[in-house]
Amino acid sequence: MEEAFQRIAETVLRAPASRRNYRELLYCGLGGLTGVAGFAVTVVLLLAGLTISASVIGTVFGLVIITMALRLSRRLGSLHRRLLRRFLGHQIEAPPRFLPGTGILNRVDRRLRDRAAWRVVWYSLIKLPVAAVQLYAVTLTAFGLVNMAYPAIWLLFHHQSGGQDPLDAVLPVPFGGNFQIDSWPGTFPAAIAGLVCVVAAAWLARGINAGDLRLVRSLVGPSSMAERVSELERTRALAVDDSAAALRRVERDLHDGAQMRLAALAMNLGMAREKLGDDDPRDETATVRELLDAAHRNAVDALADLRDLARGIHPPVLDNGLASALATLATSSAIPATVSADIGTRPAPAIETIAYFCAAELIANATKHSYANHINIKIYTERTGVLHLEISDDGVGGAEQGRGSGLSGLAQRVSTVDGRIDVSSPPGGPTMVTVELPLRA
Repeated sequence: MEEAFQRIAETVLRAPASRRNYRELLYCGLGGLTGVAGFAVTVVLLLAGLTISASVIGTVFGLVIITMALRLSRRLGSLHRRLLRRFLGHQIEAPPRFLPGTGILNRVDRRLRDRAAWRVVWYSLIKLPVAAVQLYAVTLTAFGLVNMAYPAIWLLFHHQSGGQDPLDAVLPVPFGGNFQIDSWPGTFPAAIAGLVCVVAAAWLARGINAGDLRLVRSLVGPSSMAERVSELERTRALAVDDSAAALRRVERDLHDGAQMRLAALAMNLGMAREKLGDDDPRDETATVRELLDAAHRNAVDALADLRDLARGIHPPVLDNGLASALATLATSSAIPATVSADIGTRPAPAIETIAYFCAAELIANATKHSYANHINIKIYTERTGVLHLEISDDGVGGAEQGRGSGLSGLAQRVSTVDGRIDVSSPPGGPTMVTVELPLRA
């Protein structure tokens, strides 16, 4: 019980210092400002369009303004999806592209019946209170950091000026108003209060961003049956392509590896049989022995190729669990690697296989390109139903997911089970690749 409480406390207190919190707060700031601006523009345009179109003379101009608002709402939806993908790593599918049609009246009619645009309008209206909470989380963090710095501020600046005027520590609602600091020991309560504000802001940002993610998925992403079918068709196509690529790899390995060695084995054994059938086998004893040795070597190599092929389809080490498989993978790495595993519920076999091959591919990439001295492998269940794999190295960085790299293949593979991959690799390093997979496909 005490150990569980300690782990919970560590998780709560470490949240503000994590890289995830940095991204969450950035999304709160930019997403909150975008939400306020989108609400204002949407309301102004729609009210103006409805007001003008109420009169007979202004109907045309009013409809034009409403269509402009709907067109802008699609742009706002695209902006919110990009912010989610850039800072939180969530890929939200775009709704079907708007088809304008031919003729002015047809275009206006299609635009007014654009359900995807109207859903974004609803999102812009609901986004205002969400944006207020997001901006409050950023404000709470800023005030908390200032309060935490008061002991250093007092020693560096206020103490030198004589400390005649007290300092004011501001605590946003609901933590209270503000209180004055008259001495250096009085700065410590302000620093503690600032730490509480920072911790509370970190978890508030996570909570409100999770709610915003649900809103974006339901209102800004595809929602109709036809759109969902289109998304499932795309995922199925990725799965089919991945399966076809796997079958091509199996065929190539069989043809270029085991098949060639077994063919050489058959030829050597045939030649040995012919030699043994001669009238004077004693003259050919050395030759027969050489052929049998070559046949034995080819048989051993063929068995090794077949074992490698079997491991490529399903590594037997996964039978003991993903943590044990990654530990075995780390011991065989050319670069020293350490594994940290904290897996609660065991994932499905298909998920374990994908995670294992992702780790193997990422370690191979680090060995080839990173010039790193150490690789760190961390796998854990971050929350219910999600497997979190992090592989980092201290190499030169510069890894990119696009432009046909191996990372693009990994992203395609994990997307077949609704997973995602996030790459952070600035020039000069370090490199961290994060893979999130569901526990069940």
